[in-house]
Amino acid sequence: MCVIAQILIDKTKLTPARILVLYVTFGVILTAVGIYEPLVDFAGAGATVPLTGFGYSLAKGIEESVAEDGWLGAFTGGLTACSAGIAAAIFFGLTMALIKKPTSKN
Repeated sequence: MCVIAQILIDKTKLTPARILVLYVTFGVILTAVGIYEPLVDFAGAGATVPLTGFGYSLAKGIEESVAEDGWLGAFTGGLTACSAGIAAAIFFGLTMALIKKPTSKN
């Protein structure tokens, strides 16, 4: 996955942020068509930790929440399933913003 991302950075005008969004979306799409679940069963944390795994967690959370709560679950399930990851990203992002001084890229 890292090699694919590096090739996309080198050969296209995609920014790293767009590639990250692409990977999360790709994880959701693979989950929706039923391809990602067997990969998770086979690879375990190797499939759930990367960005595609975040998309998988979002999709599974929504799927389970819709089954329990109906259409309201479509709005709450993804955040509930990924709340720990979202909270960690916010915490560590804030921590680094407080520790490091911003500099411009030259």
